Amino acid sequence: MAGGENAIFAIFAFSTCGSYSGMFKMSVECKNRSESDLGIEVEFEYPFRLHQVYFDAPTCKGGNSERLFLVGDYSSSAEFFVTIGVFSFLYSMAALSVYCFVLEKYRENSKGPQIDFVVTAVFAFMWLVSSCAWAKGLSDVKTATDPDEVINLVTACDEQENRCREVYEPKVSGLNTSVAFGFINVILWIGNLWFVFKETGWLAAFAGTYAPSQEKQPAPDSFAQGGYGQQDPYAGSQGGYQPDYGQQGGYNEDGGYSQGYEQQPTSYSNQM
Repeated sequence: MAGGENAIFAIFAFSTCGSYSGMFKMSVECKNRSESDLGIEVEFEYPFRLHQVYFDAPTCKGGNSERLFLVGDYSSSAEFFVTIGVFSFLYSMAALSVYCFVLEKYRENSKGPQIDFVVTAVFAFMWLVSSCAWAKGLSDVKTATDPDEVINLVTACDEQENRCREVYEPKVSGLNTSVAFGFINVILWIGNLWFVFKETGWLAAFAGTYAPSQEKQPAPDSFAQGGYGQQDPYAGSQGGYQPDYGQQGGYNEDGGYSQGYEQQPTSYSNQM
């Protein structure tokens, strides 16, 4: 389940991108110094629709100036990145609320964790896509706002007698940080997939499919074939010895064996 760290890093990601504003400065020094402009400032900001950003530069011809526009529209990648950050923040806060207040209900069945797993997987994928797209977009923004590149748009800078140079370049460290936070969010959300996956019950079901059976094999109904239920072959009428404990017997005076049911025991009192 997405937690507080996801919400924090999502805030860092979309805030460093969505709140950015930058500026660069350049100078155009004409052969006729009175027509020069040594402090041309160009400001731009999120969502980086640079084709709408313009500035006025001298033509070095009779004091006239021309209006020039920057090149490129990089709002799609920037806005996509910020949108994913905002929605992931909202979902992280909702998931954190569930974790704090209704955790037992969340774990009652596997439906909740399974939905959470799918949403987490979607956000992990979207963070990856948006971070890659914004990284490419930021690279293009840096190129489009590089004063050395913008100078090429100024007509007066094509003349050898005029001097054009960069005075101040934009600081884009905040935008670089936003890209870094974007990829950190990718790692966090992919890492959360494992923990949510364990809550879904799919792991136990998958393990149970391949686990060896622990059930005991049922006992055979009969051991008649070679089992203990077979009668003793030596018992019965097959020549075996079957003692009859109902008979009484003893030895007589001549050493013979007498057998009978009513025979009295021999007395030795007279011989003594």
